[in-house]
Amino acid sequence: AACSGPPHSLSMTSVALLALRPFSLASRLNSISSVHALTHNHRAFLPARLSSASLSRSLTTRASVDMAPAKEMSKNKMFGGFNKKFSHASACLSCEMKFSVFLPPGATEGAKVPVVYYLSGLTCTDDNVIQKSNLQRQAAELGIAVVCPDTSPRGHNVEGEADSYDFGVGAGFYLDATVQKWKHWRMYEYVTSELPAVLASNLPELDLSRSSIMGHSMGGHGAITIGLKNPTKYKSISAFSPICNPINVPWGKKVFGGYLGEDESTWKEYDACELIKSFSGDKLPILVDQGTADNFLAEQLKPETLEAAAKAANYPVTIRMQEGYDHSYFFIATFMDDHLKFHAEHLKA
Repeated sequence: AACSGPPHSLSMTSVALLALRPFSLASRLNSISSVHALTHNHRAFLPARLSSASLSRSLTTRASVDMAPAKEMSKNKMFGGFNKKFSHASACLSCEMKFSVFLPPGATEGAKVPVVYYLSGLTCTDDNVIQKSNLQRQAAELGIAVVCPDTSPRGHNVEGEADSYDFGVGAGFYLDATVQKWKHWRMYEYVTSELPAVLASNLPELDLSRSSIMGHSMGGHGAITIGLKNPTKYKSISAFSPICNPINVPWGKKVFGGYLGEDESTWKEYDACELIKSFSGDKLPILVDQGTADNFLAEQLKPETLEAAAKAANYPVTIRMQEGYDHSYFFIATFMDDHLKFHAEHLKA
């Protein structure tokens, strides 16, 4: 919804004024008298779980983006294209966020290129995949841009946010927290709504109507769940070493309990296996690579649960077990070309 901009019945001026107010969904909803009508009239453009409140927040986020352009922090040429790093004020995360983009050669507003979003794993930033995966060579050849967001909000100084590597800073898990203490941890909204709006406003050379999504570990979990929850936003999904069934593993139980609370029924919304079990609609192809020497394989990742869920639901998932490979970027770099070619096939179909 954010990519397409606000419906014509609500002026950008009105939305911009809302963006100047303190973050309050109640006040925004009261200020948009027609929001329920908009939700009804434009339901075809909204994800299945997007509420009136979410629509209001998305519209306000888009206005905030238009008022505060992203700042280009660095630019480095590579394989004829450019690695660019940006920062911007995030409305939904209430902090400064950074993201990186690789733009292939020849990408211009008149020659737009498709996009692959790459979601990183625990402790990472947008820098890891840009610096370690060598994605640029293949992306340049294929004419695909790769967008790499950070893994969590930063700078809020919430008590306990840096106590462990697998919760808080660097561990956003690509969900929208409902526990008040962690109210700024809204990486699902950021990736699906605000970041595309920022890209649309600042990088006209991107064709956001042709997008795919991929990720590693926590980011693999994010890519699969986001793709399954938004099948009209993306053309394909892939993952390296994803956390396949987080509601039943230590990482997921810790994070979901902390961010979403004790009601475990709410956790299923962010579990790939549960989403596949209940999926209906057009099925996006999914490619997964998993190393057999990954030290998190048995306890945290459990690809066999995804395989079983996909088989039961007749969902097209390809899981490749790669002998001797671990959880590192050495593994990711080895198979990155395969994943980009996979996405290119569907982006350019």
